[in-house]
Amino acid sequence: MRNFFKKRQNVFIKLIQEQAALTLEGMEALKAYMTGEDPAAASNLNTKEKEADEARRILIDELNKTFITPFDREDIFALSRTIDDVLDYAYSTMTEMEILKVEPTPYMQRMASLLRDAAYELSMAVNRLEEHPGVSNDHAQRAKALENRVEDVYREALADLFSGVEDIKHVVKMLKLREVYRHLSNAADRGDEAANVIANIVVKIA
Repeated sequence: MRNFFKKRQNVFIKLIQEQAALTLEGMEALKAYMTGEDPAAASNLNTKEKEADEARRILIDELNKTFITPFDREDIFALSRTIDDVLDYAYSTMTEMEILKVEPTPYMQRMASLLRDAAYELSMAVNRLEEHPGVSNDHAQRAKALENRVEDVYREALADLFSGVEDIKHVVKMLKLREVYRHLSNAADRGDEAANVIANIVVKIA
């Protein structure tokens, strides 16, 4: 009887939470890939990216056939898109590293670790959004703070990259590394956007 009266979780909340959880798992795989801790990390990241894409496709399908949603339709779509973009950039970071034969640098390791922590905060924010929006917003703000730290490391990496250019071989290596750093920075940017969407939702439902 207790289960009969228990509030049923909204399908959109469930799907967004699934996306956020898969993104966190994907960022953990990226972190492991950067540190060389797990030989299967690349395969795991590839799997999580595909699973997250499927969750997003299902969410969009539900959105197209549902009239009543727990939050604004545009906010649901934007939150799903930005969370998906975080994982997409993590995946493209790894694939470009393999294509360009780039070895992880300490800067990449630091950025990947911060991105993993930001993904955790976004996942917690999504999990708390329906029942505890104030707590959700706290997690979103932590995610934004971590994004700022990623950008600090990004600028530090670029400053180091462009110092002491010696020859054309050095320039080629520099261009490859910059491309990878940019993908990691873009992942942080999308995480910041996701946190902003969460903050907007909280304001609207408060």
